Amino acid sequence: MACHILLFAFLALAFSHVMASDPSQLQDFCVADLKSPILVNGFVCKPPTHVTADDFFFSSLDMPGNTSNQLGSKVTQVNVNQIAGLNTLGISLARIDYAPYGLNPPHTHPRATEILTVLEGTLYVGFVTSNTNNGNLLFTKMLKKGDVFVFPEGLIHFQFNYGPTPAVAIAALSSQNPGVITTANAVFGSNPSIPDAVLAKAFQVGKDTIKYLQAQFWMDNN
Repeated sequence: MACHILLFAFLALAFSHVMASDPSQLQDFCVADLKSPILVNGFVCKPPTHVTADDFFFSSLDMPGNTSNQLGSKVTQVNVNQIAGLNTLGISLARIDYAPYGLNPPHTHPRATEILTVLEGTLYVGFVTSNTNNGNLLFTKMLKKGDVFVFPEGLIHFQFNYGPTPAVAIAALSSQNPGVITTANAVFGSNPSIPDAVLAKAFQVGKDTIKYLQAQFWMDNN
């Protein structure tokens, strides 16, 4: 009897953990009401009678992004903020344009895995693992047109256009709002700044080096 009770408790605990993950859709869609003052984990739904086809539509992804910047890249996001109908669907995408030798700098998506497809050009891509007994491992690959590469959720990753011609890629992400944390911007460009004593200790450099880095313009290519 005690074994049966223990088994029942274990199954109940396991079931509760399953139910704690993102649930399946309980209706056909939940189009985001981006103007609602109500704060929830995501967005509240528009009344179905107010939903139109435009809530599921985005145009002009064929237009190249402006890469005339310090990084030589531009990310055009298509997530729930651009297509309200993506709310609760757990998917989004982005177009990334790269000038010759342009870089999409090291960054993470805290809420999504990314799968990248190269449409034009050649890209050197990679990601770094979380801390392990063997350190932070770097996985890289040179991609050409038609190649696909996966960046696991939450890991720092990058893409660099090694070629003398522009490159274009499309990324699909496993969240309607994946988020972006650009590593250098977050560390050296936060507001307010992280104390230079903290960063000097962390990076094992002098405070003057930290102050120099904090004084730079850390642009956002999104």
